Order: sequence, then C-alpha cells, then structure tokens
Amino acid sequence: MIANLEIVVRSTEIDVNGHVNNAKYLEYLEWGREEWYERAELHYDTFLKMGVQTVTVNININYRLECKQGDVLLIRTSPEKVGRTSYVLKQEIFGQDGSLRADALVTSVAMDAETRKSREVPAELRAFFNDAARG
Repeated sequence: MIANLEIVVRSTEIDVNGHVNNAKYLEYLEWGREEWYERAELHYDTFLKMGVQTVTVNININYRLECKQGDVLLIRTSPEKVGRTSYVLKQEIFGQDGSLRADALVTSVAMDAETRKSREVPAELRAFFNDAARG
C-alpha cells in the first residue's frame, strides 16, 4: 500500500538560506508515515491493544532539490522490507512538477509496550510488506 500526503511549504519552515530547513524534512516524513499508518488502519490505539509501540531507530535521507515557501509537495510512503523485529518504510518527497526533492529509508522497531524491549513485528503490520513483495 502506498500513502500520499500533499502539503504546502509554510514561511515558518524556511531557514536563512531561503529554503526548507533540513530538520523540517524529517517532520514532513513523519507526517507521511502517520498518513500511511492511518490508511493502513494501524492507529496508535490499535498497536496499544496488541501491546506494541513502534519506534523509529534510523533515518537515511537524501536531500535532492531544495523546497521553497509555497511549494506544493507530495510525500509518498510505501513498505520497503520487514525483518523479525524491524521494518523499513520508503519515503519520497516530490515537487508539484514531479521532481524528486528528497528520499529516505526509515527503519522502525516493534517494541513491547510493557517491557520496552523489541518484539516481533505484528502480523497486521507484516501483511503490508508481504503484499508489497507480491507486487
């Protein structure tokens, strides 16, 4: 499943260089992941009922082209790969002209809500990666 989220760059997201500050891209990616979880119907409460929380442990981001105030951006999030306790979401940020502005691989770990230790990725989440592997 692919989730798309459209946003508009605001003046408060611009740095002294006149473009989006690098830290804001991480926030954009987080918004995109939240959209993906929502569309997957894997809300925070749903995970808690399973006794699971998810924790971001690594973000590898490539800044390709600058974004400026007023740009309309599309944040695309899709499942990339899944392991026993971790999974990777692929994220891309596109300009309205279709240009790739940034891309990232975001690794998260499934964590037991009580013990705060890693645990197996729940089947409900794993299914989205199995679907992606089938094409």
